[in-house]
Amino acid sequence: PRGPGVYLFRGPRDEPLYVGTSNDLRSRVRSYFSAGEQRSRITEMVALSQRVDAIPCAHDLEAAVRELRLIAEHKPRYNRRSRFPERALWIRLTEEPFPRLSVVRRVRPGAGVFLGPFPDRRAADAAAAAVHESLPLRQCTMRISARAPSGAACALAGMGRCGAPCTGAQSADEYAAIAAVFRAAVHHDPRALVAPLLARVDRLAAGERYEDAAVLRDRVAVLVRAVRRRQRLESLAAVPELVIARPDGADGWHLSVIRRGRLVAAGCAPVGTSVRGMLPGLRATAETLPDADGEHATSVDETELVLRWMEKPGTRLVELTGTLACPAPGTGAFNAFLARVESGRAGRDPFADGRSLGTRARPERVSGGAGGRPQARLASPA
Repeated sequence: PRGPGVYLFRGPRDEPLYVGTSNDLRSRVRSYFSAGEQRSRITEMVALSQRVDAIPCAHDLEAAVRELRLIAEHKPRYNRRSRFPERALWIRLTEEPFPRLSVVRRVRPGAGVFLGPFPDRRAADAAAAAVHESLPLRQCTMRISARAPSGAACALAGMGRCGAPCTGAQSADEYAAIAAVFRAAVHHDPRALVAPLLARVDRLAAGERYEDAAVLRDRVAVLVRAVRRRQRLESLAAVPELVIARPDGADGWHLSVIRRGRLVAAGCAPVGTSVRGMLPGLRATAETLPDADGEHATSVDETELVLRWMEKPGTRLVELTGTLACPAPGTGAFNAFLARVESGRAGRDPFADGRSLGTRARPERVSGGAGGRPQARLASPA
């Protein structure tokens, strides 16, 4: 069918080989069987497929969300993106008298403060290193009793990067004030956490230690981006329900019902139809979410899809239950810093060739030239 939706290529055992989305299903699926398709991986997938299933959707957001859910559920081997959302990593501040940072794969309500998600271990370790650079949190893994701490001070204590609570040199209240800085940074205000790091970057650069300054600057950027992402996601995930509408390009509206960051219903209000008159039907068919206190209703990727759809020009807020607001002051004070990091990364090698070097499934034909010698047609490097 023509229109937005999701398509699935199925293999010999009816298993999903590939899941994709398009605003025009008919044209997109037909393109896989044309001579213009030269990706070797996709050409191999098409050769194995036995049939193509189509799932029509109300609009592009519903199609993108269905694609994301199908990829996470079936993990098709020819999809490379979003196959394993459970592999995302989080930085957790543990719940104990002397909390510490740890990298985990699952967010558990009541188990501490969580920052993330991070795409890989390298990014999570960089953010954790930035936090440890700013705050003297302990890095040992043993449990320390608040009543009778017993242990020997480590090298970090001698360097002034830990208050040595294991020896009793630091009380639980003194340590809690340090951990509170990280909690505040994750929830609403990262200035006390990030400001000492930016000051150290400036000192390193002033001392002509440019490589050390660049390493710390990149770690701080990873940390700030993670805080910003977490705050944006939590602001939407905390809303019990909201209804948003976007123009469909034909004087009608695309409608979405969102609950706790999850798309639970989608529909269309054609031109001449009342948007509010469509809402009772949408709500009646909407997905009912389990009442799980503190649990995320959906994946982080889905909530980000909803956020990007909301932030497009022309989006209208139809109804709202609860409060939709970003924490203040948030990460707005570091917009200029992040912009400088991005511009510096783009300008590191002005002569770099960013073109991909993908292989071709169908090589160029070889035609006979003058004198009977074959000549290959050369493609333009552009």
